[in-house]
Amino acid sequence: MAQLSHWAARNPGKVACHFLESGIALTYGALEARANRLAQWLIGLGLQPGDGIALLLENRPEFLEIAFAARQAGLCYTPLSIHLRPREVAYVLRDSGARLLLVSPALAGLAAELVAEGAAGDLPRFALAEGLPGYAPLEAALAEYPAPAPLPERPIGREFLYSSGTTGLPKGIRRPLIPYADRDRPEWDMTWKSLYGFGEDTVYLSPAPLYHAAPNRYVTRTIGAGGTAVVLGRFDAAAALAAIERFRVTHSQWVPTMFVRLLALPEELRQQHDLFSHRCAIHAAAPCPVAVKRAMIAWWGPILWEYYAGSEGVGTTVIGSEDWLRRPGSVGRPVNGVTVHICDETGQGLPPGEVGQIWFEGGPRFAYHNAPEKTAGSYNARGWASLGDLGSLDEEGFLFLSDRRADLILSGGVNLYPQEIEAVLAQHPAVAEVAVVGVPHPEFGEQVRAVVVPRDPAAAGPALEAELVAHCRAHLAGPKLPRSMEFVAELPRSEAGKLLRRILKERYLSPA
Repeated sequence: MAQLSHWAARNPGKVACHFLESGIALTYGALEARANRLAQWLIGLGLQPGDGIALLLENRPEFLEIAFAARQAGLCYTPLSIHLRPREVAYVLRDSGARLLLVSPALAGLAAELVAEGAAGDLPRFALAEGLPGYAPLEAALAEYPAPAPLPERPIGREFLYSSGTTGLPKGIRRPLIPYADRDRPEWDMTWKSLYGFGEDTVYLSPAPLYHAAPNRYVTRTIGAGGTAVVLGRFDAAAALAAIERFRVTHSQWVPTMFVRLLALPEELRQQHDLFSHRCAIHAAAPCPVAVKRAMIAWWGPILWEYYAGSEGVGTTVIGSEDWLRRPGSVGRPVNGVTVHICDETGQGLPPGEVGQIWFEGGPRFAYHNAPEKTAGSYNARGWASLGDLGSLDEEGFLFLSDRRADLILSGGVNLYPQEIEAVLAQHPAVAEVAVVGVPHPEFGEQVRAVVVPRDPAAAGPALEAELVAHCRAHLAGPKLPRSMEFVAELPRSEAGKLLRRILKERYLSPA
């Protein structure tokens, strides 16, 4: 992938990224110049190739400037979720070994808590713009580097990301730096170009936080390909549609909860925007209810591409709209020469249609940072890797997800799959979102509990619960029926849209 400097030299006035919240249009020339000055400063601090820095920033131009500076300086950068609590930030800072923390003035409250509680330890701390109490001002530090200058030939730095923590504390996934001589070589996974068609003419809409893996990588890839990114400060369904029309967006990436909110817009608002430029809408991160995806394809056309992968990067499956319409619910077949296997608990392969653990063969190896036991647990004796998810293959090798092994409900000795029950409940017109978990039961071990977000909050109550149970009874076997139900305003999700099922489980640890 070409470097930023290539496009800055070729077309310095082209916009690399629009930031809609601030109205800033960051050109390639400006991004390269700023990243170069920041890289000079980072190197001047004595940071060596492979050292890490941490970013606590919302979606703003400096996020990209610092990320590209870290790449040029041969450093690893760890974006932190701005929704983490101070103790969680402290955990990631400690675990990542970051040697520098950069924060935004917009996060003054969280920044002050980190200082007050000593969560950042004795790390050098800098705040953007004019600075914050307890943080040195970044602009004053950069004054020593007023102009771009040649940089030493260091390895190319990269993101050092942490998993979303859906099943516990986040896990760091650190990859080797890229040798300077290989700086323009293609990535291992090039599906974003070969299947999705990213290139110099791409205008990519990112409606999600840049500190999450997929938005971070796809914005970086768009700029690396010479295209233009359009970044929302936060997701807003109407604003996203307006941005597609205004900037003639060609590519975008979503999570299913965003589709739900888009479909909830009034019909007249949905239809008033010209979306003719939009040719590729990518989605992942969580299972998409079949009815929701059908509605999106009916609205946007067969431009949806779904993939299944993880930050670990051990393998990817992809499916386009036409294949999905023939196999609703599938997440596709593997790409990049990887093979998918479904195995039982003894490691034996299972035939098509049977649910087991998903294993990838042929992908690059990875390691969890500071967690060799977790790394070892992700590989089997054959060297295949797993993300801990369960699924099945059909006769043609298309993958269908079930659940994470940790999410299975064991009731009276029977394995129950939450996603199967959720899919049935999601078909009911009164249900906006739903999650199913196992709750303790003195006789059966666990029983099924449904947590439902109703489309009409006023409808929540015993009558709707009885209606939903009757709906399930018509489509599910007896042990799979919800034995209890709770109506809520929203489900706990990560910023990437992943359901935080562990938070729901924690609520119901007691049989009471």
